[in-house]
Amino acid sequence: MQPPSSASAKRVAAALSHQPPDRIPIDLGSTAVTGIHVTAVAALRQHYGLPQQPVKVHEPYQMLGWIAEDLAAALGIDTVPVLPRDNMFGFPNENWKPWSFRGLEVLVPEKFRIQTEPDGAFLIFPKGDTSAPPSGRMPVGSAFFDTIIRQPPIDEDHLNVEDNLEEFSAITPQDLDHIEHSVAAAQATNRAIVATFGGTAFGDIALVPGPFMTNPKGIRDVTEWYISTKSRRPYVHKIFERQCEIGIANLARIHQRIGNAPQAVFVCGTDFGTQTSSFCSDATFRELWLPYYKQVNDWIHSNTTWKSFKHSCGSVVRFLDSFIDAGFDILNPVQCSAAGMDPASLKSKYGDRLTFWGGGVDTQKTLPFGTPQQVREEVLTRCDIFAPNGGFVFNTVHNIQAGTPVENIVAMINAVKEWNGEKP
Repeated sequence: MQPPSSASAKRVAAALSHQPPDRIPIDLGSTAVTGIHVTAVAALRQHYGLPQQPVKVHEPYQMLGWIAEDLAAALGIDTVPVLPRDNMFGFPNENWKPWSFRGLEVLVPEKFRIQTEPDGAFLIFPKGDTSAPPSGRMPVGSAFFDTIIRQPPIDEDHLNVEDNLEEFSAITPQDLDHIEHSVAAAQATNRAIVATFGGTAFGDIALVPGPFMTNPKGIRDVTEWYISTKSRRPYVHKIFERQCEIGIANLARIHQRIGNAPQAVFVCGTDFGTQTSSFCSDATFRELWLPYYKQVNDWIHSNTTWKSFKHSCGSVVRFLDSFIDAGFDILNPVQCSAAGMDPASLKSKYGDRLTFWGGGVDTQKTLPFGTPQQVREEVLTRCDIFAPNGGFVFNTVHNIQAGTPVENIVAMINAVKEWNGEKP
């Protein structure tokens, strides 16, 4: 399989090759960190006068809505996702059923099974198994689930690396079939394919607690994991070493099935930055994470034409040279509001070596709380900075959240079209 040869696919390919595309490509919804909350998807469908139908919640952890073809066309989206068979709570997105989410009728997978607590909070169960302890909780007033930590008592003398490798195993024929069918469906859209396969997210703190597992073992508490990267580093190295072997073997089997159809592959979403600082030093990153990322990316670059996608929120400017040394081609979400993440400086120093996939507008302040004019101005400024000479795919700084005014989202899209010389 080869990438589509459509205008959208060529546009994204040019941006990824640091060549000026015919216009800035737009991504919304190709990954779990570039999506739109289901409530906002429903509001956009109504705004554009599209048939009113319940939106599928394809990623229940963050309650992301599936962007159907008619809405993708209205928004001018140039990408299409290929996602794993199972979602973050460990069950497949199939056999959709209706659910009323705070008064909005949506569709959820068959094994989306919840329990309502006395205070109105929702509990959700891994693999849809209600006999297991719940692995996620959505408090009243929230619009997404928080992971419930289910840390077994740690016996320091009997820590077993295999317990933290339980979720990393050889890809199944069923999952390979799903990926192959998903790629075929994605190719029919004639948009650029962005694939997420899983298995190469070393120490991603969203995954460490195992919200998709009925009975996670090993080190699963978030705080305990961060402590372990310092106090139990040999143990963490052993996890990463084995995970890396399994992950590369799985990539090889996937590539045998789908070839070079994806233009970008989401490799890892491990966050290293905070709003003002980072979770570790660059020296620690280079010693603990870089060797494994590099093995994965070296395999990708030696055997495929895929571009390697790295997500890390926050202030990550201190890691960018190391991300490049590790072989990453793409940086997301480009959180320009974080310390040291000035967009002009990023573009000047790294614009020929990293594709900035995001950074188009702030989702903490401007998009949810600004005016449409403020959104327009920020989007046009970011396009002026990031677009020259390619290396830019427009996306917001992480997912568009619930409660974001639909007129602001439309102002964002119209501003990109305006910059591209198109009629909104």
